[in-house]
Amino acid sequence: MRIMGIDYGEARVGIAITDSLNITAQGLETIQRNNSDKVILKKIDEILEQYEIDTIVVGMPLNMDGTISQRAEITQKFVQKLKCKYNHQKIETIDERLTTVEAHKTMNFLKINKNKKKNIVDTISAVYILETYLNKLKNTLKNN
Repeated sequence: MRIMGIDYGEARVGIAITDSLNITAQGLETIQRNNSDKVILKKIDEILEQYEIDTIVVGMPLNMDGTISQRAEITQKFVQKLKCKYNHQKIETIDERLTTVEAHKTMNFLKINKNKKKNIVDTISAVYILETYLNKLKNTLKNN
């Protein structure tokens, strides 16, 4: 069973999934929201048909001081939609502060063309969200 990571943004949503052993995270795609979660939910349906996913992790955009941002409140509503629609999957959230900053650093390091950055930043952010979750799982296992 795989884990899916979601970077839920205002304009675009990045999707990443783990390999079948849940060791690594790979970017899958960036979806244009077009001001509608229906587009995202339809795409998630397709991904769930294609891959065996038991956990969906959504990045929670908290303020730097850890408080709930306006964007986090919107993200929480999306998470509720996921919980209602995908009640066979575990739905979790994880702190995503600075994932977009890290994604931009990675793209700069790789010298990604400025025009392509907009199309892949959300996917790279979803990979970071998923990696953060995987590291949290490993640390929990190590400490038990």
